[in-house]
Amino acid sequence: MTRLAEPGPAPGDVLPAARVPEGKRRTPLACVRDAVFRYGLLILLVALIVLFAVTQPAFFTVFNGLSILLSVAVVAIVALGVTISMSVDGFDLSVGSNVSFTVMLTAASLVYWGLGPVLSLLIGLAAGTAIGLLNGLLIVVARVPDMLATLGTMFVFAGASLLITAGQSIANGAGYAGATPRGSFTEAFTWFGQGDVLGVPVPVIVLVVVTVAVIVFLARTRAGRLLRAVGGNREAARLAGAHVGRLRVLAYVVSGFLAGLGGVLLTARLGRGDVNVGADYLLQAVSAALIGFAVLGANRPNAFGTVVGAVFVGVVLNGLTMVNAPYYAQDFVQGLLLVGALVVSFSALFNRKARA
Repeated sequence: MTRLAEPGPAPGDVLPAARVPEGKRRTPLACVRDAVFRYGLLILLVALIVLFAVTQPAFFTVFNGLSILLSVAVVAIVALGVTISMSVDGFDLSVGSNVSFTVMLTAASLVYWGLGPVLSLLIGLAAGTAIGLLNGLLIVVARVPDMLATLGTMFVFAGASLLITAGQSIANGAGYAGATPRGSFTEAFTWFGQGDVLGVPVPVIVLVVVTVAVIVFLARTRAGRLLRAVGGNREAARLAGAHVGRLRVLAYVVSGFLAGLGGVLLTARLGRGDVNVGADYLLQAVSAALIGFAVLGANRPNAFGTVVGAVFVGVVLNGLTMVNAPYYAQDFVQGLLLVGALVVSFSALFNRKARA
């Protein structure tokens, strides 16, 4: 049987020095350009932190640092799911609607049906995972292209999140269509989104755990390496004996689970269920995942880069807020960051192919 080629090294891996022919030695300018492509985003992030710290003393504090991490925790977790779907050369457009549906279903379980914090949390996670499974089956079994399948489920579950509550938000004391509520948002549940451990917000701790788990999964487990192999060359992976269909379904199941986890965290943080609260998370999650392409010159989906991308956007938006920049400029700035990161990433990829 043909042996499946190992995927490329993860960002940060140390590569052995390659012997470069005399006629193809790189010029100093090329070395500088490659360094900019590889470390440019991290250098820019550090420069922005220094700039905001000098102009706004309150920026460079532990409290504000934790506030930035808290503000991007849900986005980064959802973006990690998008990254996994991209690792198999797919794209999960349904994550925003998944978050909205999970928020409303979790809130309804708590307030409308009085199921308690633990069961409501499990219901939210199960709902997100089920949406991911549905996406995977549509793509693999029904053979609907990734973008179209997840676009369809995006609209389906955006509507379903409204059907659960008849288009109304859910808060303590509000029953379905005027009925008496059976439960409420308890302190045990809201602690999951608003509490802290030794001063560190719980969502930040969850983000760290999820980030480490995804990095280890993609880089150190057989399933993770196979996912990356499928994304690199699906036909070669199939000929080498990999169960391509199962792996693609797995990627969307994990993406759905992480979107569901983000939805549960968001519900606990808000202490209510707001209609269409997850709508903005698609753009933010995709931005973080794509900006991550430019981190350490990865030029491919990677968990570390995704989290750095989310933090990068969080630092910029937090700094702009501190200098009283208008809120309506945030989407414009976020779009510029995404375009810039893509230019850097794909320019580096083009140059690398040109030298090959």
